[in-house]
Amino acid sequence: MLNQLTIRDYAIVDALDLELKPGMTVITGETGAGKSIILGALGLTLGDRADKGVVRAGSRQADISARFDLTDNPAAVSWLQERDLADPDNGAATCLIRRVVPADGTSRAYINGVPVTLGNLAELGEQLMDIHSQHEHHSLLRRSTHQLLLDEYGVDSGLLSDLHRQYRGWQHNQQLMKSLKSQAEEMEAQRQLISYQVEELDELDAGEDEFDSLEAEFQRLANADSSLATLQQVLTLCQDDENYNISQAIGQARTLLQSLSRSGLKLDSTLELLETAAIQVDEAAGDIQDQLDQVEVNPERQQWVDERLAALHRVARKHKIQPDQLYRLHQDLSAQLQQLTHSDRSLQELQKQDAELRSGYEDLASQVSRQRKQAAKKLATSINTQLSQLGMGEARLEVKLQAIPGTDPSPQGLESAEFLVKTNPGQPPRALGKIASGGELSRISLAIQVITAQTSQTPTLVFDEVDVGIGGGVARAVGKLLRQLADHTQILCVTHQAQVASQGQHHLVVSKETRDKSTRTTITRLNDQDRVKEIARMLGGDEVTEESLAHAEQMVASP
Repeated sequence: MLNQLTIRDYAIVDALDLELKPGMTVITGETGAGKSIILGALGLTLGDRADKGVVRAGSRQADISARFDLTDNPAAVSWLQERDLADPDNGAATCLIRRVVPADGTSRAYINGVPVTLGNLAELGEQLMDIHSQHEHHSLLRRSTHQLLLDEYGVDSGLLSDLHRQYRGWQHNQQLMKSLKSQAEEMEAQRQLISYQVEELDELDAGEDEFDSLEAEFQRLANADSSLATLQQVLTLCQDDENYNISQAIGQARTLLQSLSRSGLKLDSTLELLETAAIQVDEAAGDIQDQLDQVEVNPERQQWVDERLAALHRVARKHKIQPDQLYRLHQDLSAQLQQLTHSDRSLQELQKQDAELRSGYEDLASQVSRQRKQAAKKLATSINTQLSQLGMGEARLEVKLQAIPGTDPSPQGLESAEFLVKTNPGQPPRALGKIASGGELSRISLAIQVITAQTSQTPTLVFDEVDVGIGGGVARAVGKLLRQLADHTQILCVTHQAQVASQGQHHLVVSKETRDKSTRTTITRLNDQDRVKEIARMLGGDEVTEESLAHAEQMVASP
């Protein structure tokens, strides 16, 4: 509910601090005193467009703040918390909305001290307050509000939550399907190309280190003849030449040096070196013999290796890579092909899920439709009863349910709701926004709010001159309905009718005074005695008589 409204330098208001209470508060005053100015300032805090002309003459800016108690408004608390706008000092129990309109600049908006857009104000404002006037009936003129009111009135909230959840799941699945389908042709072309490439690589079946191994083998096979000749020549030099070889030469050298043993020369180390050399020559000869045994002259194998290397080179050139990269390419393309094939399966799975989600959605939507049809009849009957009490006995409201065209799902279900009214017999029912009389529209709105208030989540309702064009018993009935509505929500009512004002639980009077060629608006909270005087003024004009005072006292005493 609205706790406090603070206005600085707005129109003819220089400074106003207004404390508001639960229940029904009536606002009265002479024409032109500034009652509409108060509502205009309040509208700015709810996201209305600002005109620089609203800044009080001679002031730098207009500054309006509205403080709300959110204790019984979990929807508004959730909205603030989701956007990190909750008041950290009050545990999200209160909300301060501020609007600043400079005389020479762009207006600024704040929620709990955080700068926000007008769109943010409007969104939050719809959960805090609803203003009903002759010219601006805000949410009741929107068909989306009709749907909301009908559902709050007579459709199970848990069922609606299930429907919305099912819709979101279906929509998400539809988006995934759309994304996969949009890529289907490109993916299929890519899959066919990769499939061909993988088949070729499967047939080639290149090993991880095959190319390097084959190149080394080819070098050995290609040089086998020359290798054999050279190795045999070296082996002959080492041992196999019967006429002369290295082993024989070392042996002769050792024999000659040993013959000098009595010469006194120091030849022991030299003999050891020759002995070591003889051993190393023998070992080298053994190694050479081993190599000779391993050298293979195999023309058939050499030809196969040559052809295999040529095949590896040919496929590598097609992919513009080196032959030793074929194995990794094979692995990568195989993985891509598997992924693309899996995508086909994913689309099939999504299509299966889509059918299941659609079936679940249609089942829930059908249940909602049945409850809406029952609620629509009951709601229309109750509202028409209230209209009779408001002096509109010939008026009839009907709740029209219309199937949503097309095959696409809707978060609301299978149909939309609209309130239609005919104010006179013989006329076709029309949309609320097409009713010519503002007074009729105000009373219709009032009747709707009275019936739906027990389930409506709007904690504060503002009615601006809902008594236009009525009087007497009808005006008293309007007052009683507003008082009844105040049992469930906070009511602010601007009225010119004493019958309506007498029903208020709190009474504010707006007055205007001119001093030093400057006009200012003030608001006074009335006590019981002053309240009787104000209602007497409303009954008899500026001249308050004993009769009007007595009548006013009686009206206040028996609301």
